[in-house]
Amino acid sequence: MRSGVIAQKVGMTRIFTDAGEHVPVTVLKLDGCQVVAHRTKEQNGYTALQLGIGRAKVKNVSKAERTRFAVAKVEPKMKLAEFRVPEDNLIPVGAEITADHFVVGQYVDVTGTTIGKGFAGGMKRWNFGGLRATHGVSVSHRSIGSTGGRQDPGKTFKNKKMPGHLGVERVTTMNLRVVQTDVERGLVLVEGSVPGHAGNYIFIRDAVKKALPKDVPVPGKFRLAASEAAPAEEPAKTEA
Repeated sequence: MRSGVIAQKVGMTRIFTDAGEHVPVTVLKLDGCQVVAHRTKEQNGYTALQLGIGRAKVKNVSKAERTRFAVAKVEPKMKLAEFRVPEDNLIPVGAEITADHFVVGQYVDVTGTTIGKGFAGGMKRWNFGGLRATHGVSVSHRSIGSTGGRQDPGKTFKNKKMPGHLGVERVTTMNLRVVQTDVERGLVLVEGSVPGHAGNYIFIRDAVKKALPKDVPVPGKFRLAASEAAPAEEPAKTEA
């Protein structure tokens, strides 16, 4: 099991195949998605990666959080999330996960918060059919009708589908195909729609109901900071 990533939803567009067919895609951007900390069994009871994305203003970050980011040698992040991984799939702290963490053609599960639509009726919220549009109904064509029995059971059961608040729910869309990746700009294009409005933070994971392609990088594709990736070589000594 590999780590997922945090991305920001840019919006929707379409790309054209060689056959001239257009594919609707959602553009997701990895804006400095870095490993902030490790969660280990010895200290926390489980193994996971804590990732952060975006750049937060220092004045909006508490002193304790600033210290934690300083220890990890990363800038303060706007959004943090944890992804459970095995011990052998841990990625070094400070590493930045790149867009080629996912390969073209693989399937992913995407989690986001849906757009809020306020108070909605039963027809819009639950796809109720409404009442008759002809004889016997006056004014209340879009009402939901009866919500309970008379003497038996004599009440409306809990969790009855009724008008109420619609949206702002955590939703996972499964089995979206990765159509294209752009490492330089940090973009991942997935086929279809993704929950949430533009600017929302989205969680992308390997699909649990689809097999991973053989060429998927394990534990993932990332780049280290310049100081960690290539330590400076000592200059050659010359004899006088």
